[in-house]
Amino acid sequence: MTAGPIGVFDSGYGGLTVLKSFIRHLPEYDYLYLGDNARAPYGTRSFDTVHRFTLECVKYLFEQGCHLVILACNTASAKALRTIQQRDLPLLDPSRRVLGVIRPTAEIAGNLTRSRQIGVLATAGTVASGSYPIEVGKFFPDIQVFQEACPMWVPLVENGEAESDGADYFIRKKLDDLLGSAPGIDALLLGCTHYPLLLPKIKQYLPEGVEAYAQGDIVAASLADYLERHPEMAARCSRGGTRTFCTTDDPVMFDRQAEIFFGAATRSVHVDL
Repeated sequence: MTAGPIGVFDSGYGGLTVLKSFIRHLPEYDYLYLGDNARAPYGTRSFDTVHRFTLECVKYLFEQGCHLVILACNTASAKALRTIQQRDLPLLDPSRRVLGVIRPTAEIAGNLTRSRQIGVLATAGTVASGSYPIEVGKFFPDIQVFQEACPMWVPLVENGEAESDGADYFIRKKLDDLLGSAPGIDALLLGCTHYPLLLPKIKQYLPEGVEAYAQGDIVAASLADYLERHPEMAARCSRGGTRTFCTTDDPVMFDRQAEIFFGAATRSVHVDL
């Protein structure tokens, strides 16, 4: 069977922060990134719509030769992953795999907290899904998970305001709301792949003893472990060190925005789904 790139999917740009970590930890692999920018954001859409959109993108990545696809999107991981894994994959190709970003984060939650209280900052859709409390509870039933939806944070990042003075108000407000309702929190999970760009400001407003954690390196370490434990899948992932970028919207616009998240220039191509 011909080896293919590791597919990395996101509704927009945030997944590029995860891809950046993949490349840092596993630079030898080929990666194919797909951003469904034409239909972003996913956060406010229904479960059925997110599932339909995500499945279309997964099918596209399969058609491009990907045997392993990572949903580098919390909303897609929360609203679509389980259905794709349990219902769609057995019909499409049982030998392929689709993984998300929430479970790897939940698996290490117990290592991040002493108080056994953690906070999750995420989009409204991810919070409404309850995925983080459910997944963390599977591994660490003793941990309490407190969530806070931050609907203004993604627009701030995508409009280039992550470092602006205006961002301080929205970041401080959400941190005050969450930590005010649960003062015992000592670990914060950034449950959206856009939020790492806000991490410097987030850290400014955290009280002593509270740490914030982005997902990129967590998910990258989990992927490395997965490939080590599944050599048959690792063999189906090509190793040429290439990076390919696709978008369902305008490539010029994608490349301009992508550099903010990826930290390097990209040259994307448009795809129709």
